[in-house]
Amino acid sequence: MSKTPLIAAVKGMNDILPASVPRTDKLPDSALWHWFESVVRRVLARYGYQYILTPVVEPTALFVRGLGEVTDIVEKEMYSFTDSMNGDRLTLRPEATAGIVRAMVEHNALYNGPLRLWTLGPMFRHERPQKGRYRQFHQLDVEALGFPGPDVDAELILMARALWRELGLVEGEHVRLEINSLGQPAERQAHREALVRHFEAHADVLDEDARRRLYSNPLRILDTKNPAMQAVVEAAPRLMDFLGDESRAHFDAVRAVLDAAGLACRVNPRLVRGMDYYNLTVFEWVTDQLGAQGTVCGGGRYDGLIGQMGGKPAPAVGFGLGIERLLLLIQALGLPVPGAAPDAYAVAPSAAALPRVMPVLEQLRAAGVAVVQHAGGGGMKAQFKKADASGARFALIFGDDELARGEVTVKALRGGGEQLARPLADLPAWAGTLKSTD
Repeated sequence: MSKTPLIAAVKGMNDILPASVPRTDKLPDSALWHWFESVVRRVLARYGYQYILTPVVEPTALFVRGLGEVTDIVEKEMYSFTDSMNGDRLTLRPEATAGIVRAMVEHNALYNGPLRLWTLGPMFRHERPQKGRYRQFHQLDVEALGFPGPDVDAELILMARALWRELGLVEGEHVRLEINSLGQPAERQAHREALVRHFEAHADVLDEDARRRLYSNPLRILDTKNPAMQAVVEAAPRLMDFLGDESRAHFDAVRAVLDAAGLACRVNPRLVRGMDYYNLTVFEWVTDQLGAQGTVCGGGRYDGLIGQMGGKPAPAVGFGLGIERLLLLIQALGLPVPGAAPDAYAVAPSAAALPRVMPVLEQLRAAGVAVVQHAGGGGMKAQFKKADASGARFALIFGDDELARGEVTVKALRGGGEQLARPLADLPAWAGTLKSTD
């Protein structure tokens, strides 16, 4: 009899599994993801950001218009297809900002004033999978819409720092901030013309990508990783030299807030980001711990995108954070991460006792205690082995003698604590002692 062939996941699209499931790769387990998401919700709530969800599939035109036709994402990386029902061109979202802006315009969401928003979910790019870079990856995306001032630019950067601190990362050591200003369209146009003249004079050094971008998007040439082009790129005209007084004042105001908050940053004149919609402030948080994939968070201001999407023009600023890459960084640094172990593991040597035991466990769970009930039978020794392997801090022993007395024995499994008898009738009084303090 022939064996049914295995159907594996699509290359570059990974399962996120519990830590108890053995796997050969080093991808973060689901408990680490869950902890990260809880930290995100806690930190963003402190800053007044609201949660939003948008579709995974959007019209292809949304990303062509929003990201720019000559960006790598649109040219090479999008998963696009034709809807077999109506012939529409659709795309799995490669990033979140365009979809959020589309939703705000479609629902006239800024009618009552500015909004602070965030979302979290899968994005898709057709590129060569490598460590920290996958075809289905996940992003935290944060957007502040309708705020024109440098104060919100600085707020987003400081909020990212607050997130690092909650996760155990140290700015300046584990991650560092790089910042730049792209100015306004007229300033970029003057800089663009100077760039074209500069690169035309060094056309023999340009690689194929650079020659293709020379007249369509020369700013992206500055982001090249080609070692043979580094000298000519370093010698290129700098956008900062083309900024007018207002753009410089905006940039200086952002830096003044960061300085006052004690956050060091490096001005990187080659920092341009990968989408066409950015203006004024752009920034990245980078690390040296992940090899070539050094950016863990990046964003900036995009004041023209809402009008470009058909809405009433309004300023906006935001950032995106690659979750896989960040969790790999946390793993690489060996930072302490709260586990997913339950508070308690229930041991019941007799199946006949379950009608009395299970309602007690429901009461404990209602009181906020995480309790795993042993299932599948087995003697006391086997059940205690399972209890210890679960990582629980306590075993709850519902033996015949305990139940006859209306009690449960609470046995500490970690730290050598004592064993206590607890009355079931007085459960609310002692349930809280089982809960983890993490």
